[in-house]
Amino acid sequence: MTIGEFARRSGLSANALRLYDELGLLAPARVDASSGYRFYAEAQLEQARLIAALRQLQVPLTGIKAILGLEPAAAAERIGDHWAAAEAEHAARRDLAGYLVDRLNGKRSVMYEVGTRDIPARSLLCLKRSVDGQEGAWALGKEFIALFRQRPLPRMAGRAGAAFCIYWGEVSDDSDGPIEWCRPVPGDRAGEFATQFPELALRTEAAHREAFVSLGPRQIGPAQWRLASESLRAWASEHHAQPSALGIRVTFLASPPITEASWPDCDFAVPVG
Repeated sequence: MTIGEFARRSGLSANALRLYDELGLLAPARVDASSGYRFYAEAQLEQARLIAALRQLQVPLTGIKAILGLEPAAAAERIGDHWAAAEAEHAARRDLAGYLVDRLNGKRSVMYEVGTRDIPARSLLCLKRSVDGQEGAWALGKEFIALFRQRPLPRMAGRAGAAFCIYWGEVSDDSDGPIEWCRPVPGDRAGEFATQFPELALRTEAAHREAFVSLGPRQIGPAQWRLASESLRAWASEHHAQPSALGIRVTFLASPPITEASWPDCDFAVPVG
């Protein structure tokens, strides 16, 4: 059938079908060599409707491409995981809205429990950059992690030895941070490692105390990030603990065995005086 007929029967626009062809999601059954017209088969309607349904669930196009490459049972599990994450993010937005309503009405809301810990002096290899929204933030994180896959470094024990990211400014569609990824390295070999990674900056950080919120090993959405940040600010205000450094720190502690399905133990922290 023609692209117009296929668009009508699938519920997708012709422009969407052309885009999905370019992205390798749904290629025409045949393209006329002389005219360039696209023709689709009846059997492709099911896949087209699946793509349309997944877009209604706000699955990104890259995620849809991954789902289409899976066996049905694995694809169903992936869709279930996506919806569970969407529900968790919706719940976090509800909690954030409730917190804002209470704050504006002069009430104190219980959000996340805040603890404190001591962080020793350490040497850090860092990559700092302004980013284009959350997608840019994740892309920078992947770039940073990939450096150490190519040139492995010795792992340092505990939370103080885990990689972390400092949000020096808000990251959203309206603000570009910047953010800084940091990897602690043994101080006695810091100069050696800095030579191995000329694209990274080496700096030292003094020992300090941190207030932190632990979110555990799970996927964290933007609303949860905001709730954790607000919890730290509220705690600092109540305890008259002025942050000694700007920027919320997000630490990712990965516990072996590490698989594609595992999530690092994530927490938010801010240095306090």
